[in-house]
Amino acid sequence: MTALWTWDKLVRASGGAADGDEPAHDITGFSIDTRSIQAGEVFVALKDARDGHDFVTSAFKAGAAAALVSHSYERRDGDGPLLRVGDPLKGLEAVAHAARARLSRKASVIAVTGSAGKTGTKEMLRACLAPHGKTHAPEKSFNNHWGVPLTLARMPADVSYAVIEIGMNHAGEITPLTAMTRPHIAIVTNVLPVHVGNFSDGEIGVANAKAEIFLGLEPASLAIIPLENTHFARLDAAATAAGASVIAFGASSLANPWAKRVVVGQDDTRLTVAIDDVEADYILGAPGRHLAFNSLAVVAVLHALDLDITTALEPLAHIRAPAGRGARATIEIAGGPILLIDESYNANPASMKAALDALALVPRATHPRRVAVLGDMRELGVDAARHHLGLKDAVDAAAADLVFACGEHMRGLFDVLAPHRQAGWGAKSIDIADHVAAALRPGDVVMIKGSLGTNMAPIVSAVRALGSKTA
Repeated sequence: MTALWTWDKLVRASGGAADGDEPAHDITGFSIDTRSIQAGEVFVALKDARDGHDFVTSAFKAGAAAALVSHSYERRDGDGPLLRVGDPLKGLEAVAHAARARLSRKASVIAVTGSAGKTGTKEMLRACLAPHGKTHAPEKSFNNHWGVPLTLARMPADVSYAVIEIGMNHAGEITPLTAMTRPHIAIVTNVLPVHVGNFSDGEIGVANAKAEIFLGLEPASLAIIPLENTHFARLDAAATAAGASVIAFGASSLANPWAKRVVVGQDDTRLTVAIDDVEADYILGAPGRHLAFNSLAVVAVLHALDLDITTALEPLAHIRAPAGRGARATIEIAGGPILLIDESYNANPASMKAALDALALVPRATHPRRVAVLGDMRELGVDAARHHLGLKDAVDAAAADLVFACGEHMRGLFDVLAPHRQAGWGAKSIDIADHVAAALRPGDVVMIKGSLGTNMAPIVSAVRALGSKTA
């Protein structure tokens, strides 16, 4: 792997003190997980759900080049070079700031936030920018207080494009992350009732928190925001106050770029987009109206970077929904296949409706029966019951034949569904996992979705296991 840091530069960047011999080779990366650490990487001993200091020696056994630890850490047998700092997270943040500072002035940094669609938009940007210059983006949804500095610390000095995903659960969380990122372009994909339970002023608080991304913008930068979103005016005012030029994307001709045509098929989505005096047709390799409108933000970025959108958008035809975010898999069972739509990673009212819309687009000619497995949507505050009940129209519109549900709030929706749709409810996902698997038959399409905290993974595993039983 390419060297990212020499030892002496890393020590200076962290503001820490070296302990022990220098690493045998230059630093090639950073890791917070001994299960996936690679030779040449620095292990960062973060204190999160578990104290990373308990795994330092294991990291060296796995090939770590060095470890970023606190001053109080006691060296153990088997430990290699240590980089001591007051707090490993603060040390990682310092490295992140240094990594951003060393980028060429010609490099473009794009930051992406939003209530939904951050990861998908980030992946679309990566695909479209990579053919035009060295591009850096996180491999996973590393968008929180440690994920953003980890992404930046891993960033090579010679990239042309950096795409940084930034998330939040509470007010004030994006501000230090955008200050660290210093983007030239900031995207807000949308503002939805996500994490509203953490805000006394509901969605307004969410919008204000998302607008924090503009506070870190470099001079003469761009803010790309959704025109049709309820909170457009608030986002527009915040971006303008930060000195940014605003680009508004959407479905209306008042937007620029705007989607002149959106056709959602079973396996893809086809668009015609117009921006300034340019018009382009392109294909997204996954179905979904929400994906289509997130792709408009990508169009805005490419156009702002003076790339020819008629060719720069071509990689989007190869985009596929990632695991847990709409990924599709054919499960072969006795008598024929089942189509699994895995939306298990997370959920909010808007993404739940989008997933049900996608379920409705699966043709009955190939998949005669539609099965929806719905888990609680978390952090919706006092309006949680209303948001769950509000899904009934979407379930009816999707013409779901069977609905399984889990969680306290989803019970409210389950109870108002037509009796012929009520397949089963459980307090937890594990309570219904086997029942879902047992109910499926050849030709079914099953869509599984719920919030991360609801943990829909056991149901996905139970469905996937049906294939192994017939292998």
